[in-house]
Amino acid sequence: MTTGAVARRLGVSPTTLRSWDRRYGLGPAVRPDGRHRRWTPRDVAMLETMCRLTSAGVPPAEAARTVLGPVGAASPSGAPSPPARSAPRTPVPGERAPASGDMRQEGRGLSRAAVRLDAAAVDELLTSAVESYGLAVAWQEIMVPALHTVGRRWASSGDRYVEVEHLLSWHVSTTLRRCTPAPVAHDGAGAGPVVLACVPGEEHTLPLEALNAALGERGVPVRMFGAAVPAEALTAAVRRLGPAAVVLWAQARSTASLPLARHVAAAEWGVKGARRQPTVVLGGPGWAGRATPGMVRPSGLRDALAALTAGHRDAAAEPPGR
Repeated sequence: MTTGAVARRLGVSPTTLRSWDRRYGLGPAVRPDGRHRRWTPRDVAMLETMCRLTSAGVPPAEAARTVLGPVGAASPSGAPSPPARSAPRTPVPGERAPASGDMRQEGRGLSRAAVRLDAAAVDELLTSAVESYGLAVAWQEIMVPALHTVGRRWASSGDRYVEVEHLLSWHVSTTLRRCTPAPVAHDGAGAGPVVLACVPGEEHTLPLEALNAALGERGVPVRMFGAAVPAEALTAAVRRLGPAAVVLWAQARSTASLPLARHVAAAEWGVKGARRQPTVVLGGPGWAGRATPGMVRPSGLRDALAALTAGHRDAAAEPPGR
């Protein structure tokens, strides 16, 4: 495994791994000349023990001595016996997409870094995930599972992990915004932009931030309104912008208002004979179990991206008088 892959799996920064190597000798077994170093399964197992010990409060130097103790015992000649190391795995040419198990490991590594309140590691792991797999995959397969893990810990232990949830959410939001391209201009002709808004009373914006960044990557014009948009303001924005689609996010059933969704879907604009209406996309678990005829219910970010990108393309190609 590469240093970056090990760091993502363990939830530490590559800088931390290099520091442990330099200070305590916890480095990779094989260092091919002129090539990036590779970590063997035995190396990773030792690092996992190091992480467990330091997370439990053991000083790094003491933890390293514990990890290296069994393999550093003296041989009969009095010299330390080198650990038995296996050869590194040869990368498959062109290999890039990780297996689902690898991404689960990286999600756990991100959760562990958040529990340690290691902001530098959290930021580095999030950035590496987006660079390695793309925003949509990183969000759905790594960020969301990590957020769910931290959320479950918070729910099961009272307020013990509230600071962890806040730190992780902040860094996920920062990473998503860092990855968001500059807004795509819309000249008012053809298909309107996609409007993203949380319904009134809804404060969970991270899924919309991910969708905003991913649509921007695909060149789709977006207007992001964020949390708890009042119904009157949302309706006014729809009439002013003439959007191709409106995404309404509801995390909780208590905030998911079908009357509001129907009201938005019924909005019209344009001259007589060429009236248009938006496609309404209902995002979030709050809409589950609701009958929503004529509205789109994507199963996740990639599903929403496919529907909105295709819908915007079709709306742009539609004759104006239709």
